[in-house]
Amino acid sequence: MLGQKKHRQIARAWLITICVVIAIVAVGSVGAYAIGAQRAEATASAVKKSSQSSAKSSSSTTKTKKTTVKTVDYTKPSESKAYPDVNKYPNLWIRVSTEKQRTYIMNGDKVLYTMYCSTGMTNSTDTATPHGTYYVQAERGETFYNAQEEEGANYYTSWSGHGSLLFHTVPIDVNGNYIKSEAAKLGKKGGASHGCVRLTIPDAKWIYTNIKYNTKVVID
Repeated sequence: MLGQKKHRQIARAWLITICVVIAIVAVGSVGAYAIGAQRAEATASAVKKSSQSSAKSSSSTTKTKKTTVKTVDYTKPSESKAYPDVNKYPNLWIRVSTEKQRTYIMNGDKVLYTMYCSTGMTNSTDTATPHGTYYVQAERGETFYNAQEEEGANYYTSWSGHGSLLFHTVPIDVNGNYIKSEAAKLGKKGGASHGCVRLTIPDAKWIYTNIKYNTKVVID
């Protein structure tokens, strides 16, 4: 009897020991899982914050790009491609957008060439370029100077008032030098001229040389 009792005690002791070991292992696994979960959550949070930061940075960069205003080189054509051959387009006409500050060489509804321009200053009815339909007139020349306004221009072509409203280059001073501060306004909203349509030097020269008498001009 004593032997059997002793064996039962030993078996019970082993059983208790095994249960304790299993409990320790289980607790350790739960703890490890909890720590792993916490680490995973922390990593996910860090990744999310990094993504949000990158998105904000990207958004900021995009906004910066949108507010950047291109400075037009007044000594070069507005486009890198060749000017259109006017002989291929007998119904060619010109559209000037005072809102976009662009001059379009048109064939029907198709834009053949786009030019940066400066139309009349919009803060006064005396200087705003008048909207309407006009036709290129006979008056054109290589240069003029207006002493009253203390500026002139090169390669002018009249489209209204027989020399009053013109296509021409950016302004020149009394010595024939281009006024860079005025040239910098090409293509920018608000206008800059006293009613004429200012263009880059090559663009104005191309119109002066190629656009035919009585070509339609639409200002809008």
